[in-house]
Amino acid sequence: MARADAKTAVLADGLRYKSKVSGSPFAATTSFGAATMSCFMCGKHRARSLMGTRKVLGKSQAVCSPSCKGLDEALEAAAAAATTGSPSMPA
Repeated sequence: MARADAKTAVLADGLRYKSKVSGSPFAATTSFGAATMSCFMCGKHRARSLMGTRKVLGKSQAVCSPSCKGLDEALEAAAAAATTGSPSMPA
């Protein structure tokens, strides 16, 4: 029986992979607005259209807009509405 190779198993010395899936988990997009960035505050990758900038330690940083918690709640509500099939906005 053939054994499946581990795709991201780290060797005992911790420095090299036996084999690693090529590419990035964040697909390259052709349009700038569809690209993702990580939030400076929470570290989650979001579409650039969901990000805003805020001055942090004297530099403008990309952060979730309006806030990390608010954006998480809005995305969860939208996902719940999509799974139930109900419209998100009343008519």
